[in-house]
Amino acid sequence: MLGLFKGKNKGNLLHSPCNGKVVPITEVPDSTFADKILGDGFAVIPSEGKVYAPADGKVSMVFDTLHAVTMTSTQGTEILIHIGLDTVTLKGEPFTPHVVAGDKVKQGDLLMEVDLDKIQAAGLNTITPVLICNTDTYGKIALQKKGEVTLEDAVLKLS
Repeated sequence: MLGLFKGKNKGNLLHSPCNGKVVPITEVPDSTFADKILGDGFAVIPSEGKVYAPADGKVSMVFDTLHAVTMTSTQGTEILIHIGLDTVTLKGEPFTPHVVAGDKVKQGDLLMEVDLDKIQAAGLNTITPVLICNTDTYGKIALQKKGEVTLEDAVLKLS
């Protein structure tokens, strides 16, 4: 009887991909993200230049300009991690990838290192939107935590 709930699924959760401050997606200062055109989700204002897998899954694509990574979680969630705003214009300069398309990752595995100072020196915002690209698959997408977070924090619940 004591083991009744052992291993029980606690739902489809996404963790923060970086240490920093989580804000609702609607607070991203870019209407493409704030208006949820690409999907629902959240954003992180990173406190360090490392981006990690927010869930177990498989890397679908690392953009040629290295400013974004897409992955599909083991639960089928299609995730886009867009590092900074308008960072595509930097043509990969401040990014060092640690994964390629097809890599299997665990939550917390390093995906990308980022020189946040270079992004800011270019006059760009480092806020990092995390989007659910298959939003229509879910009845509810709920932010679980706002404010300061670490990689251990579950930030978004999908059901």
